[in-house]
Amino acid sequence: MFQRIIDGISASTGTTVRLTSLAAGAAFALFITTCFLCAAAFISVLQKYGPVQACLAGAGVFFLLTLTAAVSYWAYKRQLRKAAHIAAERAAKSTSQSMLADPMLLATGLQIVRAIGVKRLLPILAIGGVALGIMASRAGVPDEAAAEPAE
Repeated sequence: MFQRIIDGISASTGTTVRLTSLAAGAAFALFITTCFLCAAAFISVLQKYGPVQACLAGAGVFFLLTLTAAVSYWAYKRQLRKAAHIAAERAAKSTSQSMLADPMLLATGLQIVRAIGVKRLLPILAIGGVALGIMASRAGVPDEAAAEPAE
């Protein structure tokens, strides 16, 4: 049993190493190709316009490539921040919803209702709701006494 697991892991590791080495080889070949293309463009501009213009043309091309990479990196980071913000909002909503669905909380609430009784609990809940509403409305409105200057 363990031998099959070990064989599967070694086979997948071998495949991963082979694919990674192939990707590294392809990236190196692409780098060399890009170097030769840059050299060819440099020599072409050098022969036609001169050394200063050839250097400026090469710098301009690489500046545009750098600018493109920076803009795409900035957009990617912004997208990640937006996705993280949305995930955090969803997690906060699910936490508040899951608290109400917690079996222990519901069982405790039912035991309190049974102990106190529904007829006694309804007026207490109504008074608590009114008090909560008053507190919430006062928290949103600035205090008038604090807004007026002292005489």
